[in-house]
Amino acid sequence: MKIEKIQVLRGPNIWSIRRKKLIQMRLDLEELEELPTNKIPGFRERLEDLIPSLYSHRCSEGVEGGFFQRVDMGTWMGHVIEHIALEIQTLAGMDTGFGRTRETKSPGIYNVVFSYIEENCGIYTAEQSVEIARCLVENKKYDLESCIQKLREIRELVRLGPSTGSIVEEAVARNIPWIRLGKNSLVQLGYGKNQQRFQATITGNTSSIAVDIACNKELTKKMLDDAAIPVPIGDLVVDEEDLERVIRRIGYPIVLKPLDGNHGRGQTINVNDWETARIGLQHAQTVSRKVIVERYVTGYDFRVLVINHKMVAAARRVPANAVGDGENNIRQLIDKENLDPRRGYGHENVLTEILVDKDTNELLEKLGYTLETIPQKGEIVYLKSTANLSTGGTSIDVTDMVHPENVTMCERISKIIGLDVCGVDIMAENLTQPLKESGGAILEVNAAPGFRMHLAPSEGLPRNVAAPVVDMLYPPGKPVRIPIIAVTGTNGKTTTTRLIAHIVKNNGYRVGFTTSDGIYIQNTMLTKGDTTGPISAEFILKDPTVEFAVLETARGGILRSGLGFSYCDIGVLTNIKEDHLGLSDIHNLKDLTRVKRVVLDSVKKDGWSVMNADDEYSMRLMPEIDSKVAIFSLDENNPYIKKFAKEGKITCVYEEGFITIKKGDWKIRIAKATSIPITMDGKAKFMIANVLAASLATYLHGFEIEDIANSLRTFIPSAQLTPGRLNIFKFKNFKVLIDFAHNPAGYEAIEDFLKNVDATKKIGIIAGVGDRRDEDIFECGKIAGRMFDHIIIRNEKHLRGRTEEEINRLLISGLQESGSPVNYEIIPKEIEALKHAISMAEEGTFITALSDVVSNAIDLVQEYQNKEILEEGKM
Repeated sequence: MKIEKIQVLRGPNIWSIRRKKLIQMRLDLEELEELPTNKIPGFRERLEDLIPSLYSHRCSEGVEGGFFQRVDMGTWMGHVIEHIALEIQTLAGMDTGFGRTRETKSPGIYNVVFSYIEENCGIYTAEQSVEIARCLVENKKYDLESCIQKLREIRELVRLGPSTGSIVEEAVARNIPWIRLGKNSLVQLGYGKNQQRFQATITGNTSSIAVDIACNKELTKKMLDDAAIPVPIGDLVVDEEDLERVIRRIGYPIVLKPLDGNHGRGQTINVNDWETARIGLQHAQTVSRKVIVERYVTGYDFRVLVINHKMVAAARRVPANAVGDGENNIRQLIDKENLDPRRGYGHENVLTEILVDKDTNELLEKLGYTLETIPQKGEIVYLKSTANLSTGGTSIDVTDMVHPENVTMCERISKIIGLDVCGVDIMAENLTQPLKESGGAILEVNAAPGFRMHLAPSEGLPRNVAAPVVDMLYPPGKPVRIPIIAVTGTNGKTTTTRLIAHIVKNNGYRVGFTTSDGIYIQNTMLTKGDTTGPISAEFILKDPTVEFAVLETARGGILRSGLGFSYCDIGVLTNIKEDHLGLSDIHNLKDLTRVKRVVLDSVKKDGWSVMNADDEYSMRLMPEIDSKVAIFSLDENNPYIKKFAKEGKITCVYEEGFITIKKGDWKIRIAKATSIPITMDGKAKFMIANVLAASLATYLHGFEIEDIANSLRTFIPSAQLTPGRLNIFKFKNFKVLIDFAHNPAGYEAIEDFLKNVDATKKIGIIAGVGDRRDEDIFECGKIAGRMFDHIIIRNEKHLRGRTEEEINRLLISGLQESGSPVNYEIIPKEIEALKHAISMAEEGTFITALSDVVSNAIDLVQEYQNKEILEEGKM
């Protein structure tokens, strides 16, 4: 048994539109293909003994214990691994439950699919689930506890913190998309120009000056003191001489804390003697040279949270402690406390496990205690000097008990410092009285206050403090997304994408679009290459200048990682034809349809799916689409078009030479095809189909007919604007066409165009694509034989596992089956093939180069053009 490949799916995918985070593992069972679980002696018993919690898995039986019933009946190891993967994640605190296991068309090879919470944990889980299954089969021991602990550690390294995570969860609940920027806690909410960013609890609107003030404890204290807000008396010190001076003035007890510290680092509290003060100074200076020394204010530690200058929550924080029972020692009491199911590793639960560290030992030493000391019954022994939840502290919600004067004071503090998200630390006997009466004081103001104590207090009501943050970032009426039109299909995707983007741009939007040749914002290429996958889509959606996204979405990216967006407004399916079959478990058009429909399934319910009524497999898919559907056709009498007309639905057709929108029986003509340059005077039917798709999509979005027509007329095809899409170069005596056609449907489209081209001789340069099926390469040769008088066979740049001889043999077989007498020759290098074709050109020759690397061919032809212009200029 071996893992062939592990893929991480991060967006809508072929397995699920709703469950975006999936691991897809390609697993070869090898000899275990012949050994279902009921044929492996003792397997069920060993599995249940190692992971008894699998009993809760109902599986297809629909009852508890259902999975074990399947194991008893006999199931394959891929299915077992799926369930193990889900359960060990759950045991590590990442409860997740979606899984699928399907055999591929290769015997013994399965796709094992399961959901994950954290990507790195999902990958580790895939590997370890296979190892667990292997150990169970071979009756070897496996350390499950170590595996689960490792998963917890990986999770803590990569997960969003509880504060960041709560804001993301609130955004998701409101259907606001989010993108993690980098590996830390910087997050983008929304898309394009409507995005907002935050990191932990600092938002993109947080004043940097306010953060600097809050981080400078001395300046904060002075500003609050100047505003008549109670703060502890004290001063700033840098050495022991300063420390002695301040103590003489304010007296004991004191607290020492670094000027630039946070999270309690470097603090020493309740100091009552010189030696402890001196050591406390040294400890604080490990964090900051300048140290604040203040009179120690007695009372309880409170945190008041203010968001958008309104108090939203308050909590009393209690340091980690052990309560004596008169029987157990402190170590035993800590162990007992850590058994509380609310405590867990890191941030996995409401509370964090209490760990014994230097701070713990120093506090016990001050009391004259050790971990072996048995406290008296009811005695509280504090184990940490600060009340941070991350060190095992607890919190008690007191939001409803805060006196109105204290509420007003905290809201005023947030404005004095200038923080939109503000944590006010208060030491007081209570918050039910005004601080001036209770004798309390403001200890600190925090620029990135943690939310965990409010989200899940140990006692009292949980407060959804993430909600007011999202309210502040997206007040009512503020848009979250930008319009997205996604284009998929076999042929015509890039041209359709470019046409739509051109129409959108001409309507005043700053448009970002992705194509198979690069990423563009407006018409500026920012990244070159095939950019039709989710990373490229995310590139556009992360750009704060983009107002409208048009995304070419190819099969490869969908299969590798899923979509790069949660849903789109309009999805366009140009067609479903034979291409890339036999790859990635996509063997036929039914399989390919399953991939392409992911885009249409991602269209929002009130959005539009635009489909090709002339394409058989597109129309087969139509009844399964949940969104609204509009169709286009080159034939006004197409039966689907007629059916839509009877139902009063919207279509776009090519009729009497016009691009026409139809709704029911009425028509709106957009433009005559001959006036649209991309159609080559109406001769390129496949380009007319692209125009129909683009026109329909933009009309459905709401653009005016006149604006669409003007945009179509100004979209001038060229090697710069539409590289490899019917690029025609005119010479004095001949013409050269360069096109990216590389499958039978693409070849047929070129054949249809060439029927309308007058030429004394038609020369074709062709190549077989190595990762296509034999029958597809053969068919391309057959079509080429019908449309060219002379053929030059060249080799593709990437043979993708095939030999030149094998590909050429298939092409030649196709040529010979074409029924036309064809002359052909083989010139392996594309550049040499082009040069040879040009040297053969006579007056009226039309050369067609069907190229996989269009930039090389275009550069060469343009070089010849320039040379001809120069020579004519000399005459």
